Amino acid sequence: MEMSARAKRMQRSNKLRKQPALNLVSLMDIFTILVFFLLVTSSSSQQLPNTKDLRLPNSTAKKAPEETLIIMVTERNILVQGRNVANLQDVVASDDKVIGGLKKELEFQSSNKTQLTNDEDSASDGFAVTIMGDENLPFEVLSRILATCRQANYTKIAFAANQKAKQ
Repeated sequence: MEMSARAKRMQRSNKLRKQPALNLVSLMDIFTILVFFLLVTSSSSQQLPNTKDLRLPNSTAKKAPEETLIIMVTERNILVQGRNVANLQDVVASDDKVIGGLKKELEFQSSNKTQLTNDEDSASDGFAVTIMGDENLPFEVLSRILATCRQANYTKIAFAANQKAKQ
């Protein structure tokens, strides 16, 4: 059976309108490589939490910091891992050498660490803490924070600073 000219034209136009199949294999390969690249690069960098209330001092260091408990001292508050533990005005007004709310939170954090590790030897050496304080932080407040850390067995104390490249 022979097709009419109109049927042949319609068959040709239908072939032209057909969409080619989308090949997803190469697209999936690219995204897989991208995901692995992002996983590898994101796990190797350590960053401290960023806050707009702090202006950290500048420093040069040869060794990268370890992940530790973070105490942030802003213009108004003292924060441990982002949780408000004390008001800075109350700390300045107080005559106590130890900050009660901070000590309570540090002891809570250290008890959680010993329960997770079940290693009393690491607890006897003391725990590590990083203090992020504004560069204009009064020394009186800083000395009270240090005394509180020592009371709560946090003896490995580091100060956060912006790292400058060596000249």
